[in-house]
Amino acid sequence: MTFSGSAAFVQGWLTMAGLIVAIGAQNALVLRQGLARAHVGAVVALCTLSDWLLLALGVFGLGAAMQASPFLLGAFRYGGAAFLAAYGLRSAWRAHRGAAAALAAQGPAGSLAATLGTALAMTYLNPHVYLDTVVLLGSLGAQHVGAARIAFAIGAGVASLMWFATLGYGAAAAAPWLQRPAVWRGIDALVAAVMLGLATQLLRHPL
Repeated sequence: MTFSGSAAFVQGWLTMAGLIVAIGAQNALVLRQGLARAHVGAVVALCTLSDWLLLALGVFGLGAAMQASPFLLGAFRYGGAAFLAAYGLRSAWRAHRGAAAALAAQGPAGSLAATLGTALAMTYLNPHVYLDTVVLLGSLGAQHVGAARIAFAIGAGVASLMWFATLGYGAAAAAPWLQRPAVWRGIDALVAAVMLGLATQLLRHPL
């Protein structure tokens, strides 16, 4: 892999890692299944494959459309930078306040079909998923061409796989550690630095 490809891989990994770490509805479901040790593999696989599908749509489909339209390039450049900056500032505020995420899983585990149905709904009916993977990652991926764009997508995909697998299979062991406010303050501070850095990059370098 060339230097530009390696840099694109790292950027894709860092961006996806920063976006995906927030405990939202989808992550809460993966965590709950991990704590209950029920249907973990199926849920992790579904969430990961869904991320890869939406990521490919954004980086390769939307990215190509954006390159052909100066209006879309500008809209996603400044819109993506605004979203990243807001996300980073929100993470910085959480790091400052030290608010801990609620990680407790409640309720009995359902059937495999019901669990996968819930996971599908939380993935494809959640507008934030499209904003993160299709719009934002698509706009960042559009900065790269050829092998570097592929490397960016692979980096983001690896981060997604690592996160869901760690969240699902490491939930029971890591839950007490993740409930410490100091740990989440550190995570939020790191996410804030990455997101604000990427927002600056989008503003300084045209797509």
